[in-house]
Amino acid sequence: MKKQTLELLEQLTGIDGIPGFEDEVRAFMRDRLAGLGEFERDNLGSLICKKKGGSDSPRIMIPAHMDEIGFVVKDVTEDGYIRFSPLGGWLDQVLLGHMVTVHTRKGTLDGVIGCTPPHMMPREEREKVVKRKKMFIDVGARDKKHAREKLGIRIGDPIVPQEKFRRLGDPKHLLAKAWDDRIGCALVIDLLAALQKTSHPNTVYGVGTTQEEVGTRGAETAAYVVDPEFCIALDVGLATDMPGVEGEVKIDLGKGPCIYVLDAGTIAHHRFNDFVLDTAEKKKIPHQVSLIEGGATDARAIHLHARGVPSVVLGVPTRYIHSHAGVIHADDYDAMLKLLLEVVRALGPKAAEKLMSE
Repeated sequence: MKKQTLELLEQLTGIDGIPGFEDEVRAFMRDRLAGLGEFERDNLGSLICKKKGGSDSPRIMIPAHMDEIGFVVKDVTEDGYIRFSPLGGWLDQVLLGHMVTVHTRKGTLDGVIGCTPPHMMPREEREKVVKRKKMFIDVGARDKKHAREKLGIRIGDPIVPQEKFRRLGDPKHLLAKAWDDRIGCALVIDLLAALQKTSHPNTVYGVGTTQEEVGTRGAETAAYVVDPEFCIALDVGLATDMPGVEGEVKIDLGKGPCIYVLDAGTIAHHRFNDFVLDTAEKKKIPHQVSLIEGGATDARAIHLHARGVPSVVLGVPTRYIHSHAGVIHADDYDAMLKLLLEVVRALGPKAAEKLMSE
């Protein structure tokens, strides 16, 4: 992996942007995509960058969602502690003890998620998972008045989990927050940059979508702007190379991107999926094939647009998604970028007609 790619991943994962609050991510992507295409946007804040190639058609929409899972302020107790509600899917057991940032109208506040300490719990309670509703966030407020008036905390303020980007024992293993789906955002940027140096017989729309984690909402509205003929949704993949995962398709870090035959909201267009698989095999790009039974991607909304959009889902294998920190492998990112580039270069008018006429 190139140094500039590592820097891009570190910068993107370091930005805070939960559903409905993707402004900083959008600004970053717009800055990095400047000069690579023509910009458009929908009214929910999705960023669309159009790169015209050798033909107006097929129009290929390549979305990656800008939002990450997080929380919002639900209330402030009389003692100044924050009660919070989730945006996106969380397991209660991964929350305790983690650092967060609360974004208020007066600035940002560091905080930690806490609960009653085990020393004060009955023995039977210690063995149970503490529920989120019994947790709180401590930002160092003296009381409710101090929290609201001095610190500026209001109901609905965004709360973002924090974890620094870092390399692990094998330096190709990269840890950070928000891989889901800043890794897709990085791929959109790198792909459009790569397309400046090669021809492609189509028009590509790199899209940073909003509010995917709460129902693929930005993907739906962005599709009205693009009106795509094909969709390649970029997201994380579900790595299963860890203890305690039985009965699932084996997906390993370092063995290539995932090509998904379905997720919980989309059955991949089988001829388009075969086209991607054939491209990977022809170009000798490592890849893995899997499915997602318990989660959907932006393809869920886009493949139902208008008369229907043939869609596939590609994911970079990631461990521990929907928690404060995930782990990816640098080689999988590089292979994913190569696969995307080869698919885009191959999907011209003749190939599109063949995919739709069979």
